[in-house]
Amino acid sequence: MERIGVIGGGLMGGGIAEVCARAGADVVVVEVSPDAASAAEERVRSSIDRAESRGKISAAEATEALGRITFTADLASLADRQLVVEAASEQESVKLDLFRQVGAILEDDEAILASNTSSIPIVKLGAVSGRPDRVMGVHFFNPAPVMQLVELVPSLTTSPETIARVQTFVSETLRKQPIEATDRAGFVVNSLLVPYLLSAIRMYEAGYASAADIDKGMVLGCGHPMGPLALSDLIGLDTLRAIGVSLYDEFKEPLYSPPPLLERMVDAGLLGKKSGHGFYPY
Repeated sequence: MERIGVIGGGLMGGGIAEVCARAGADVVVVEVSPDAASAAEERVRSSIDRAESRGKISAAEATEALGRITFTADLASLADRQLVVEAASEQESVKLDLFRQVGAILEDDEAILASNTSSIPIVKLGAVSGRPDRVMGVHFFNPAPVMQLVELVPSLTTSPETIARVQTFVSETLRKQPIEATDRAGFVVNSLLVPYLLSAIRMYEAGYASAADIDKGMVLGCGHPMGPLALSDLIGLDTLRAIGVSLYDEFKEPLYSPPPLLERMVDAGLLGKKSGHGFYPY
């Protein structure tokens, strides 16, 4: 698969586009508007410039990678793609609508539609796409150019051929490390991670300790590279809330339910690093 489409040019979508372009693929990134497409281009350009300045890639490789990416607001530009990765906002209605539209746009009957969702059932996305056997989850981790893990999530209707093609693309083309998970909310990593993050928020909300001390405790006491509240800010508190809601809706386990403080912070626009303030200022 050499022609890749990415829907959404935010932190995750831009990172996925960069990873694919640096691996040699021709990439089209689709955003909701021309202004958003320009912002996505600047975001990816800055990321590639940082990689060059840190010696991760050469100046020539940086130029070549940027030259392989096209940014647009036209969903129809995905028509000739062999693989399209959806990385839009974590809202089921938005993703269902996109899979319905893109499934009809793709010209190649063998083209694969993937979602970077953290929690929304893949089988639902496949059902509306018109190609349920060629839909699966491909969940990258933030920041995508750095993190090596990719969760591969086939649904009940995903064909073995689709799984094999995506596995090969991720492991051999992108040089990432895939693991396979079943189509249940949270997959492997978030099923374990989200209750931990929500527990840290409840601890802070109850006044057990300061945000800094909660994070320091887990970094110095457990060897984690980042504390849970700083990690929540990096993920985005709105995204964390959406994952928690999806997990709770599926399993009805109280540990998945977003605590009141998280709800209030999202309502206030305190979304973490992306908005400039969350549990910490940025």
